[in-house]
Amino acid sequence: MDRIIKSMEPKYLRPSLQLVEDVFTKYKNAEEGKMVRQLVEEIRSKKYYLPELELIMVGEEEEILGYAMFSRFHIEGKYEDELLILTPVAVKTELQRQHISKDLLEYGFKKAKGMGYQAVLVEGDPRNYNPRGFRPSYQYGINAGPNVQLPHPDCLMVKELEAGALEKISGFVDYSYYQSLC
Repeated sequence: MDRIIKSMEPKYLRPSLQLVEDVFTKYKNAEEGKMVRQLVEEIRSKKYYLPELELIMVGEEEEILGYAMFSRFHIEGKYEDELLILTPVAVKTELQRQHISKDLLEYGFKKAKGMGYQAVLVEGDPRNYNPRGFRPSYQYGINAGPNVQLPHPDCLMVKELEAGALEKISGFVDYSYYQSLC
């Protein structure tokens, strides 16, 4: 099966929202699916949105198999031209464990680095992100702010795209810029 990774195109805007909602609904529940869909819509409407880093993988029939969104992010009002946040990542449920998310992320890392970004922040299951080079962010002085509820401190992770980049990035993560997350 031919699989192609590309940046978001207008014809995929709605289908990608449906994929994200479906995947998170099946993974957790309908409320989670709607919240993540709203988050994507909200990120698209904000100044930190990067259409070239909203990535999809499509199959031979142009159907979306996987999705990953990288957008600019700031910590305490700083680093927005160096730091990205990765959220969400979704793969059609029946196609999971086929390296779709791995390929999307690796493609995104390379593209983001080429655009001058230094590091990527993500919140999620360490088992999914450690193999991609993410490490607990607190090890680098990047901590969850008081309004960020994590199941475990290791769930907030960061990855350097440029060696040594995290030596100069630190502070408390706050999601209050996004209503969907509050």
